[in-house]
Amino acid sequence: MLKSRTYLAKVRKTAEAGYVQDDIGKITLERPDLLVLDCDGVVIDSEVISARTLIGLLSQWDIRIDMEFVRQHFLGRSFPTVAGCVYDLFQVRLPNDFEADYRQRLFEAFETELQLVDGIEDLLDALAIPYCVATSSSPLRVTRSLDLTGVLHRFEGRIFTASQVANGKPAPDIFLHVAKTLNVQPGKCLVIEDSGVGLQAALSAGMQAAWFTGGSHMRKMDVTEIEVAGFPQGPHLTIDHFEALFEHVPSMRRGPDGENHGC
Repeated sequence: MLKSRTYLAKVRKTAEAGYVQDDIGKITLERPDLLVLDCDGVVIDSEVISARTLIGLLSQWDIRIDMEFVRQHFLGRSFPTVAGCVYDLFQVRLPNDFEADYRQRLFEAFETELQLVDGIEDLLDALAIPYCVATSSSPLRVTRSLDLTGVLHRFEGRIFTASQVANGKPAPDIFLHVAKTLNVQPGKCLVIEDSGVGLQAALSAGMQAAWFTGGSHMRKMDVTEIEVAGFPQGPHLTIDHFEALFEHVPSMRRGPDGENHGC
């Protein structure tokens, strides 16, 4: 488990973890060569909208769940995985048009409600290293979401989805695909994720991982701890705002005359 504290996160105490810890407990990571961002809950503040839409549709099939259930079982997973979980847990096989209906209602809500996560554009502007998005969302959903929030141009050419790999999160496939495509060693990548399955995927890929708790879905659920299957030590960092990332990895911030190498 990992306490949700910016300065006192529990981290892996191994030589290869790539961090130093001062005498007051502050963690400083080595500068990565690539920052990998999850989309939903990290770049766009979509998880509450998504959960509400899914909860409403599932209720039509007599499946009663709440936000906490969504966080525990569905957060960070692709829709086919969610549908499989619904069958395993409730013995209900969702109809073939369920995903299309869900996506239509979700996009309608996105049109009027979707916003960026606070501080994400400031983070991108300040980075001295390349960045990209790696998400469990479909290509259509991630493209539409980034377009609606005005940041699609920042990520064009560097959007990776679960549809590109054999296995979605928590498997490491998508992150290994990112590293191979962008010619970066996995150990030189830092991943920011809001879900346990995303953190598991990043750590399984041999990457540094930061748990981001600044999305509205995290604040509403008051989540202060996370378990990452197979990694009892948890992620390297926990941050609840993006400026904290530079406190732990100050070399990621470009200087006054530096270049931003992202998209």
